[in-house]
Parts: sequence; structure tokens; C-alpha cells
Amino acid sequence: MDSKQHWEKVFSTKQPHEVSWTQAIPQTSIDLILKTGVAKDAAIIDIGGGDSLLVDHLLKLGFTDITVLDISGEALKRAQVRLGEKAKEVQWIESDIRDFKPARSYAVWHDRAAFHFLTETEDIQHYAATVGNAVKGHLVIGTFSESGPEKCSSLLVSRYNEQDMKRVFAESFNSLDCFTENHATPFGTVQNFRFGLFAKL
Repeated sequence: MDSKQHWEKVFSTKQPHEVSWTQAIPQTSIDLILKTGVAKDAAIIDIGGGDSLLVDHLLKLGFTDITVLDISGEALKRAQVRLGEKAKEVQWIESDIRDFKPARSYAVWHDRAAFHFLTETEDIQHYAATVGNAVKGHLVIGTFSESGPEKCSSLLVSRYNEQDMKRVFAESFNSLDCFTENHATPFGTVQNFRFGLFAKL
């Protein structure tokens, strides 16, 4: 089963309360995006956004240029159904991040879902280059820390300490903040995440 098949199956068979990454309020992501000071009409992209509620909260905060990218069309469909008419205010892209070729630049690139699933050095380097070319403002990224799980959704993941995270993006970004945070899953377990806020050099 390839990556797309895997994620289409996940979002076709599991509800939000049955997957570890669900957050009713993605407060840390919201806080970091606001910390950038980005204008309400600036372009923001959420990588691996799927049916995350981040887009709902950004719309409520008044942001008007939001793009959500996910490998799973089923996940995007669920988000669109949930948002109803509001979904028309969002740009939706169905793509594997490894194949994504941005057609525009973004003021904020947010990712709390896709980056840690890249385990091959070539894919990680390609991701960093894509972000470096597409972002003109800030990178907000959340990934599993060195104390986080070794697998997610039955897939191996990459885990990052502060130095490794900064090293991946050092060619294009300056680190403004880097910290760990525990995420409580819907089924009572805890996952340790590392969040980073970076500014384009």
C-alpha cells in the first residue's frame, strides 16, 4: 500500500476521535501563526491539514487567504463538508507533499502533520528546499520530538531534537523559537511534539 492509499483508508474508516492527532483547538499552532504578525490577507498554507480544525479557527480570526494541502482527498472532503459554505473561502490542494510544486509564495507555511512522516534523507532535503523557495515570511512546524512516538498511524516517523530541526532549515531560515509540548490524544495517551518558529533569511 502506497502513502496515498494508506491515508485514504485512514480517513475513510476512522473518525476524528479515533486518530491521535485530533485537536479541538490547535492553540499552539494558532499562537505561533499570530506571533508572526502576519496580515489577515496574507497567504497561509497548512501542510497535511486534512480535516484539521486549524482552518476553521483561522477563518474565525479573519484570515482570508488560506490554503490546505493534504495527500488524502477524503480528508479534504470531510473538512469541506464540515465548513459548508465557508469551504469556498479556502483553497484546497490534494497532493503528496513530496510532489508539491507551489505555484505561488506564502507568508506562513504551517505543518503539524506531514513533515515527520518523511524518513528518507532525500525527501527531507527536498521538503526543506521546497519550503525555502515557497516561503517569504515564516515557517511554523510541529513534529515529533526525540521523546515522541516512533510510529504514527502504523508508519515509521522521524523525530527531532532542537539542533536537528534547526539544521534541516538552516539554509533558508533563522530560528525564532523552539520548544516541546505534550499533546493529549483523544484516547488518553500523550505524544511529545517539538514546535519551531522560523523566519526567512
